[in-house]
Amino acid sequence: KKRAAELRDELLFKQSESSHLGDCPICCLPLPLDAEKSVIMMCCSKMICDGCDHANRMREIRGKLKFKCPFCREPVGNELWGKQRMKRIEANDPAAICMMGFIRFDEGDYQGAFDYWTKAAELDNSVDAHYQLYNLYDEGKGVEKDTKKKVYHLEQAAIGGHPLA
Repeated sequence: KKRAAELRDELLFKQSESSHLGDCPICCLPLPLDAEKSVIMMCCSKMICDGCDHANRMREIRGKLKFKCPFCREPVGNELWGKQRMKRIEANDPAAICMMGFIRFDEGDYQGAFDYWTKAAELDNSVDAHYQLYNLYDEGKGVEKDTKKKVYHLEQAAIGGHPLA
């Protein structure tokens, strides 16, 4: 029992070597922790660093090309994002499901956000989903306040390397 507690503490308190966000799939550099410096592409649910997104935009502007995703080369546009996002969700893509949770939360649909984040956490042990579930249980939005579940999700986010956990 003591050894299990030591292993749990080791998992919980070790410093990870990389960000929970991983690397940019194009340049393979670590993605920045600042969400303002990267973009998630709705077509393929890939998070791309601003440098790669900017380089792609400049290439397209210079070549007078249509804007496309720098990763999967799908056309980019607000009218297409809804359909592409729903395709990704139907394919059980945890990043798209987690993003839909953020959209539902911003709309004030806390129960919908809870459902999406719970599914993302179950599918991929999504660090962001666990952190958002912690917040919901902490604030009691869409769910009853529950200290045990709050601590569980905060620990899962911390183990996964979420910087705020």
